[in-house]
Amino acid sequence: MDFQIADLRSFAATVRAGSITRAAAALQLSQPAVSQRIQRLEQAAGERILVRDSQGARPTPAGEKLLAYAERLLVLHDEARESVNGRAASAGRRTIGLLEDLAITALPTALADFAALHPLVDLEVVIGSAATLRRLADRGRLDLALGDPAAMSEAALRWERRVPLVWVCAPGFDHAREPLPLVMFSQPCQWRQPMLDALSRHGREWRIAFQSTSAHAVIAAISAGIGLGALLADNVPAGAVRPAEGLPEPLNVDIAISRRADTDADPALNSLERLLRRAVS
Repeated sequence: MDFQIADLRSFAATVRAGSITRAAAALQLSQPAVSQRIQRLEQAAGERILVRDSQGARPTPAGEKLLAYAERLLVLHDEARESVNGRAASAGRRTIGLLEDLAITALPTALADFAALHPLVDLEVVIGSAATLRRLADRGRLDLALGDPAAMSEAALRWERRVPLVWVCAPGFDHAREPLPLVMFSQPCQWRQPMLDALSRHGREWRIAFQSTSAHAVIAAISAGIGLGALLADNVPAGAVRPAEGLPEPLNVDIAISRRADTDADPALNSLERLLRRAVS
């Protein structure tokens, strides 16, 4: 059995929405219709791809693999349909906001594909803190934002996922020393206090040896051996060490995508949203 685009779209929407009910509403379909499409997709895959329980719907390991391909296929399908239908190619400016550490992770992977799909779109990327991005979004200055859901309007949320932070230090750095030197993002980083609280609960004394609002500066300070830090896994510099002994379990943080209202019919933003989700999944 071949994968059907409609089935892949229902599956991706269900993962994004966290439930079949919400996915059905977003797709303007009945709940049984979405369930039937996902069952058909599971038959085609020969694997269970979705777990449904009281907490909602989430992909299985096989579903996570399929989701990455589904997102890419949906982008290409929608672009092909737009081209064949003779519609005018997307053009004009789109403005997106990103946290810097997420920009390092997601942007290089997504930009090349986006440029190929929408060569006439001028893309402006604003890098800022969660609070800054929220202010810009509230003023209608951002078409799309990727960052901390705590600083996003609940009505604008489109997709949310938990991703791990990992403890990281330079080779030879003694992470058993007391107090433990830390390399941190400056306030108002939303992930800073949970990391400090986790260390304190673990019985570790610490001091902030270096802090910056710049992800590049934080990564450079960790690489230079100034202290221990916590980074998104994809931002760990080459040659760095991920210590575990004497430290609390790695933290998980929430990231999300929000969209400006009334942009659902914008194919350029639809492509960009899918590409960013794929890049950080």
